[in-house]
Amino acid sequence: MKGRKISIAVGSVEEAAREITEAWHRAERGETPLEPIAKILFTDLETLLRTLTPRRFELLKQLRETGSTSIRALSKALGRDYKNVHMDVVELVRLGLIERTEEGLVQVPWDEVHAHLRLAA
Repeated sequence: MKGRKISIAVGSVEEAAREITEAWHRAERGETPLEPIAKILFTDLETLLRTLTPRRFELLKQLRETGSTSIRALSKALGRDYKNVHMDVVELVRLGLIERTEEGLVQVPWDEVHAHLRLAA
């Protein structure tokens, strides 16, 4: 699990499709594939900010520091209501920023989260 990185960016569906097409063409040419990239792409900044709130980033940081834990223990460590933490965990699992273990605990599989925000089109 050490050294795992995920990238979060704002971009268009066309850009994502272009990246996939380029990877496909490299494979067709027999070129060595690039290192796999874990990436979450939002189509606009507003959606990114609405989805990845400061509280959710705080949750990610706390979870990364404590390691695998229950949602109840996480909510207690954060001093937040269980229901709200549970809703945040569900969304972060859906996005792939958190994963559930076989024991039903939650954990952050990433060591680094990189955000890429372009200021100009």
